[in-house]
Amino acid sequence: MVRFVIKPPPDDAGKAWPAILIGLFVAFGGVLYGYDTGNISGVIAMPYWLQLFSTGAKDSMGNPAITSSQSSQIVSILSAGTFFGALSAAPAADFFGRRIGLMIGICVFMFGVVLQTASTSLGLLLAGRFFAGLGVGWSSATIPIYQSETAPKWIRGTIVGCYQLCITIGLLIASVVDHSTADIQSTACYRIPIAVQFAWGLILLIGLIFLPETPRMWIRRGKPDRAAKSLGKLRQLPVDHPAIIDELAEVQATHEYDLSLGKSTYADCFRGNYGKRLLTGCLLQALQQLTGVNFIFYYGTQYFKNSGLKNPFLISVITASVNVVSTFPGLYLVESWGRRPLLLFGAIGMAACQFIVAGVGTGIGLSNQAGQQCLIAFVCFYIFFFACSWGPCAWIITGEIFPLKTRAKSLSMTTASNWLLNWAIGYMTPYLVDSGPGNADLQSKVFFLWGSFCFICIFFVWGLIYETKGFSLEEVDELYLKVGRAWKSKGFVPTVRFTEIQESGAAHRSASLAEAEKYAGRHASVVEHRYDSELKA
Repeated sequence: MVRFVIKPPPDDAGKAWPAILIGLFVAFGGVLYGYDTGNISGVIAMPYWLQLFSTGAKDSMGNPAITSSQSSQIVSILSAGTFFGALSAAPAADFFGRRIGLMIGICVFMFGVVLQTASTSLGLLLAGRFFAGLGVGWSSATIPIYQSETAPKWIRGTIVGCYQLCITIGLLIASVVDHSTADIQSTACYRIPIAVQFAWGLILLIGLIFLPETPRMWIRRGKPDRAAKSLGKLRQLPVDHPAIIDELAEVQATHEYDLSLGKSTYADCFRGNYGKRLLTGCLLQALQQLTGVNFIFYYGTQYFKNSGLKNPFLISVITASVNVVSTFPGLYLVESWGRRPLLLFGAIGMAACQFIVAGVGTGIGLSNQAGQQCLIAFVCFYIFFFACSWGPCAWIITGEIFPLKTRAKSLSMTTASNWLLNWAIGYMTPYLVDSGPGNADLQSKVFFLWGSFCFICIFFVWGLIYETKGFSLEEVDELYLKVGRAWKSKGFVPTVRFTEIQESGAAHRSASLAEAEKYAGRHASVVEHRYDSELKA
């Protein structure tokens, strides 16, 4: 099974392992996202941290605590930073390039880590989390672009999906580190788990110094020679190899066709076919958050603790472990099943699990052992369905559905949608779940909310998600331009060669794709007829 996934097609020239290794290394940036997300859940539940950072609030047992408002601010301000970081990533990725843009984002993240590590009060902690979020948002919008523009098409989904795998690994590492330092009675209890993040950023920053810029970025800058060197390095082929020449010619021709329809602006991202793709990407990323996964990883430790479960830190380690292990089947299924079936499978499974957890928690209660065991089991089942489907697929699909002309801008906005909902959930959850004046006190009933959004995901996938498995980024562009309905995308066979359109001159006539294809076909027939006549003469 694994061999089937990593074995390239017989007509694939060159070697795939350099691009695969580079894509996997860049995916390591997901650890920054996952670790920072999972780390705070444990930190704000540590006894010494609560004693140091509490401003006078007490819990039901009379121990130092923080208010729902403070908990909301601490968790959600990271997502506020990521929202602005994701939007900033587009101009940086286009101006500095994918590689340098990513390096800038990592430096901002590391600055935020330093501030958090030095903090002994909420003010500096909040500032550090904002800057760390700025860097995480910046990198989360740039990494899928870099991976999509360098990976071979036959394994692109798996490589981009590894970004989500690294997010889950980061969550797991955070749970383990938090569990190990939770009982330390000094500032080391929170400074150690926070400072560890600096190492993740440093590893990625040093590695990026030696990686190439993407070939498509060089094409965008009008430097085909640099693009050939970059692609040759990725495929381990000489720059004059026919496979390198053909692939770059198609990339350049597709880009020139897109530019023939108008210059690249933010307004273009919202128009016509491009707008449909942007809507799909934004809704996909928003719904990924609305499935409720970050409720588990932001507030899981507190929720399990308030539900009466013993050793909530250990339970968080278990859920994080399930998250990592369950991502692996998704990396296989995304290339064997395809994007649409996998997302449908995940949405149905998540909805069922969420409603069961909500029903058990509300009807039976969690005061008895059976209710607690059922809660843990179906939370783990829910995480399995998420981790093998909506976790990786959201990043895979948004990384491949946009044309080169608007890719950075569109992807930054879809990623910002993810972080906007991430912020909203992080901010609202304490008010929704906790008891007390002004709070909704939903407790386990909050799973009815997440389950409802999972149910909506089923119809969203059916109506808007195109099947893009096995297509190059240029063929995905053709798919969206030719197929009007997502449910008709399965079985689509690309027929357009943008190099032929470019040679025919149709690209300079601002023609639609259908018109350009017909014009190119007539042009090819004329050329062929002329060639036959010359041979007969």
